[in-house]
Amino acid sequence: MRFTSEQRLDDGLLEREFTLGEIPGILWTPASASAPVPLILLGYPPLGMHKMYPRLVARARRSAADGFAAATIELPESGDRPRSAATEQARADLQGALEAGEPVSDEIVGRLVLPGVEKAVPEWQATMDALLSLPEIGGPVGYSGGVISIGIRLAVVEPRISAAVLFAGSFVPRVLFEEARQVTIPLHVLLQWDDEGNDRQMALDLFDAFGSKEKTLNANMGGHTGVPQSAGDAAARFFTRHLS
Repeated sequence: MRFTSEQRLDDGLLEREFTLGEIPGILWTPASASAPVPLILLGYPPLGMHKMYPRLVARARRSAADGFAAATIELPESGDRPRSAATEQARADLQGALEAGEPVSDEIVGRLVLPGVEKAVPEWQATMDALLSLPEIGGPVGYSGGVISIGIRLAVVEPRISAAVLFAGSFVPRVLFEEARQVTIPLHVLLQWDDEGNDRQMALDLFDAFGSKEKTLNANMGGHTGVPQSAGDAAARFFTRHLS
């Protein structure tokens, strides 16, 4: 890991951009901490880390106010990272099915989502290795938001993640429904009831599949980008309970 920039934001939050190999990322740490702090990994849709920056830094500010560091990385095939022809074709096939009003097949969802999961999860794990070696970060670790399929896989394979807030709102391959049954950490799932790009029943079936004894579904009326402030507050309280 190599830090490439550092700045103090207006509330004292320390923001450092870094690269891990060829993967860019950002780390935010609270203005003052007397001991190593827990870490929240901030996921987001694959629209580009810098395009999503306003939302990410707002989430990082809330995490810091609660005493946590926060970090994000550029996802595979996001931002300036290389695209694959296969993923672009899968995305076009998905869009074509939606525009035609046709069901989206499991085959299309698998081609679109699984390659990104296979790449992103090891990168998140390598990021955890590097961040947890810093003296100011001590764990435990939470995962928040982003592509829900990545969150599912991380929750299954990464024992350092103690709790997760997952955002329903993306297509999930059937194979990950089976992995969801292996998830045992506490979960807090956000669902927008009228999400125009989300299969509501699929989201409910996925929540039912999770094997966690402690799991909460926070469902709110409204579209994909209409998550109310109260839902974010509930997610923050969830992390305070499980990471503090």
